[in-house]
Amino acid sequence: MRRLAFIALLLAGCASAPRPPIDLVNANVIDLTYPFDKNTLYWPNSPSGFELKQLAFGKTPAGYFYASNSFCAPEHGGTHLDAPIHFAQGALTADQIPVRQLIAPAAVIDISAKAAADPDYRLTVADVADWEKRNGPVDPGMIVLLRTGWGARYPDRKKYFGDDTPGATDKLHFPSYSEDSARYLVSNRRVAAIGVDTASIDYGQSKDFIVHQVAMGANVPGLENIANLDRL
Repeated sequence: MRRLAFIALLLAGCASAPRPPIDLVNANVIDLTYPFDKNTLYWPNSPSGFELKQLAFGKTPAGYFYASNSFCAPEHGGTHLDAPIHFAQGALTADQIPVRQLIAPAAVIDISAKAAADPDYRLTVADVADWEKRNGPVDPGMIVLLRTGWGARYPDRKKYFGDDTPGATDKLHFPSYSEDSARYLVSNRRVAAIGVDTASIDYGQSKDFIVHQVAMGANVPGLENIANLDRL
């Protein structure tokens, strides 16, 4: 069975049995994040993008070198974590999420072929069942990562979102989870978190963000715009 350790170094109960330590010296560590810079993609209705301001760079009057910057950005852009409070009143904030929900074995489910044929494709319970037949069950406390192939489109705004109209969110087209698969993973498999290599754990044409509601109502965080899933 293919198990992968997913280390979420983002902004911040699952299986109770202690997990073996991760050997970071000899492990093959893959960065699953995009850099924050002028190319970072943000949710289309965000008022701004990533802004980096240089405060100081050079020799000071005292004779020593000093460099300092400030940065400002909306929350929902680049590789990031959606804390449960995002869609569930009273749910966990980023600082309250147990580390065991962010550092855990992962199941990578590949729907890239289906997504290539249908940009609005949503993961089904049958897709999960097919994966489990080949790899074994998605155990409680695992993180599910959905590989759609959309990472190859980043940071091309039109290809990644399916539309590049400034401020518009009604023309978006990209794959993700379905309501049924989210409910199955949260309730039946009791996963620690769900993630995807697209802009949202809801597909582009979602109007009610039901996957966010389902997952975050159960204190399951979402990981969005994950990079390099093709390497897992």
